[in-house]
Amino acid sequence: MKLKNSLAIAFSVLVLVLRVHAQEKLAYPDEKHFKNLRQLTFGGDNAEAYFGFDNEHITFQRTNPKEGLMCDQIFYGTITREPGEKFNYKMVSTGKGRTTCAYLMPDHKHFLYASTHGAADTCPPVPDRNVIKKYVWPVYDSYDIYVADLKGKRVKQLTKTPGYDAEATISPKGDKIVFTSMRNGDIDIYTMDIDGKNVKQITNTPGYDGGACFSPDGKKIVWRASRPKTDAEIKEYKDLLAQGLVMPTHMELFIANADGTNAHQVTQLGKANWAPAFTPDGKRIVFASDYEYERGFPFNLYLINLDGTGLERISHDGSFDAFPMFSPDGKHFIFSSNRNNGGGHDTNVFVCEWVD
Repeated sequence: MKLKNSLAIAFSVLVLVLRVHAQEKLAYPDEKHFKNLRQLTFGGDNAEAYFGFDNEHITFQRTNPKEGLMCDQIFYGTITREPGEKFNYKMVSTGKGRTTCAYLMPDHKHFLYASTHGAADTCPPVPDRNVIKKYVWPVYDSYDIYVADLKGKRVKQLTKTPGYDAEATISPKGDKIVFTSMRNGDIDIYTMDIDGKNVKQITNTPGYDGGACFSPDGKKIVWRASRPKTDAEIKEYKDLLAQGLVMPTHMELFIANADGTNAHQVTQLGKANWAPAFTPDGKRIVFASDYEYERGFPFNLYLINLDGTGLERISHDGSFDAFPMFSPDGKHFIFSSNRNNGGGHDTNVFVCEWVD
């Protein structure tokens, strides 16, 4: 019995050592900002991981047909601190419809997310790109924004207007929500109070404006925008929008005051620049981009100053790095990546200690 126990312990230690060793190889030598990089999820598509106000917990969306998850559902977990430590998580959405863009509430007991379950319990259809022959994203008009507790019980519906309502994040003060809506016929950015009241439109230029988040002091927002300019571009945009689609292949980053004033463009890179977030000091923006590659792939992560100077690439994977975010205390950094997926298509969540 003692021998059996000793062998079991030795095997467990070996597994841990091998896992730690594997985790140590996740970062490339020139990814100097990433210390102690750990892989949190394994298998499926895992994305849009966002820290809660306590720096300890995250929400993220996950699809994995092998687990019966046919379209994105929301999961919640406590981030690990050491290599080899298992990341435990649970589904906190109901499994009905498609969900997206979850964000933990300031009370640590609820989360915000968008869901299509109001229209149907099943997954909405995905665009047939063989027919459309373009890379497009769906903007389902059945998306609305809800608040639920961490057991998945929906406690409040914040949006009820016709059209797409999603991509919501919360201000650091916990008093405001910024989100994307099609309620005016175009895709624009709006703010509302944490309880859903006092809705205000803060962008009004034709084109897709979305994916906004607040600066650490809550005084600014950053977002991605696709702004068609020529008659042909505008027609293409409107034709796709009429089908509930957008083409995200040309997007630039914009910042403005939290009330929408003083809006101006930050990047002039071409291609797709998206998933922006402020650095903890509020002086730079981290984002994903494919601007260095003619074929529109890979995506890497970059830092840039608010005035568009000081561009720095911070990730090096040859496939896909996106959805970056800092913990509120600035100590940790999280993103999604195709790295370490055995050459397949899985996208997983990674976290590290941030080195400035």
